[in-house]
Amino acid sequence: MEFRKLYSAAQVREMDRLAIAGGLAGYVLMQRAAQASWQALQQRPPSRRIDVVCGEGNNGGDGYEIARIARRAGHEVRVWHVGATPVRGDAHTAWRAWRDDGGITAALRADSLEGAKTVVDALFGIGLARDLSGAALEAVNSINAARRRGAWVLAVDVPSGLDSDTGRIRGEAVQAEVTVTFIGRKLGLYTGAGVDCAGQVVFDDLGLPQHVGEDRADLLSRENLAAWLPPRARDTHKGRNGHVLILGGDVGMAGAALLAGRAALRAGAGLVSLATHPAHAATLTAAQPELMCHGVSSPRDLAPLLERATVIAAGPGLGQGPWARPLLSGIWESRGPLVVDADALNLLAEEPLRRDDWVLTPHPGEAARLLHVSTRAIQDDRPAAVARLRERYGGVVVLKGAGTLVQGERLALCSAGNPGMAVGGMGDVLTGVIAAMAAQGLPCEAAARAGVLAHALAGDAAAVAGQRGLLPSDLLASLREIVNP
Repeated sequence: MEFRKLYSAAQVREMDRLAIAGGLAGYVLMQRAAQASWQALQQRPPSRRIDVVCGEGNNGGDGYEIARIARRAGHEVRVWHVGATPVRGDAHTAWRAWRDDGGITAALRADSLEGAKTVVDALFGIGLARDLSGAALEAVNSINAARRRGAWVLAVDVPSGLDSDTGRIRGEAVQAEVTVTFIGRKLGLYTGAGVDCAGQVVFDDLGLPQHVGEDRADLLSRENLAAWLPPRARDTHKGRNGHVLILGGDVGMAGAALLAGRAALRAGAGLVSLATHPAHAATLTAAQPELMCHGVSSPRDLAPLLERATVIAAGPGLGQGPWARPLLSGIWESRGPLVVDADALNLLAEEPLRRDDWVLTPHPGEAARLLHVSTRAIQDDRPAAVARLRERYGGVVVLKGAGTLVQGERLALCSAGNPGMAVGGMGDVLTGVIAAMAAQGLPCEAAARAGVLAHALAGDAAAVAGQRGLLPSDLLASLREIVNP
């Protein structure tokens, strides 16, 4: 299966080095990057005045070349340098070409971007490895202040101040409407704070072959679903599509189990059973007749249900009380694939286990408890966090959030989804979808990837009417279409 690839800064630098070693001049790459940036600017026809903020390195060189193109196109271009103007290499060549064309450069001041309508951020590229300070920090703050006053901001390669490997903000970072990135897609643009900083990401390979060098992760896309979810055989039956058993729904939390069950049905599971608190088993059956709801009070009640299940999902509305704990112990001892979410993860953090046949689906807070660190530590380096979770607990780990990460044998990232999905119950739907994918025969890693992608795409489809007020149950209708690619 073909995936789009995500790269680290070191990998992109190596791709760049190999291209130059193969005879492609660095200045030619700089000119191509400037042309790609100019094309991205045309998405929103730039204002008469364009302000370009340049650093001392090659990112700044891209900025000087963009300024030349814009000036020749008839725009009033103001170029501001932060630190010294470039004194060597391709960036110096670009600065000299701008100067020889009659362009003027001035040091950025606090009031330089007053009245700016279009701002190009060409301060830092992938080389940033420290928190911003001094003039660089002031420059980023000036760009963001201009944006708050209505300026439209384009970032060149990476928003300045963003760590392109982790999606972490280095003190402060430019908030761009569009980021045009080159040679290889940088992982940090698609996860964590990078999602908001980068805005819309436009990619241009600058004519370099994409098979050069290692990649960091797979970027999931809608096209991948067809390989995971082919059309069903005409003679199929419910048994072939698997039996999902969901454990959850303590008193007062029946809705979470119901959402997970409905999602498993809509994602294609042949049979779905709920093992839930006896107080509301009958109510859940009435709410969704296609679900087989069983009131369970002890591991003995649960045992025959475990025997019939193809896949078990534990956690939605489970709670951490005396009803949940002995039942979850029975789940841990069961055989076959597991999907573990919510309070099942919190209980796992108390008594860690390791398995190869499960999918763990923590949000950042649950991930922090599983690793005994702060949520901030998780968010500062999400790729490292999801790798540590898998190393400690085994199986496949889904780290939810902006730019959800799926860590199995390989790392994958889902860039679909939207802020409207930040609401209680959305994770319960995801649990049901992943469980249904596994029930239909996908191995844990593929089930997690397919489930995360289908869930996110359904969320985007449901958000067409607006993100605020989006409910987890709104995904169910869209989900049916998504899982029939």
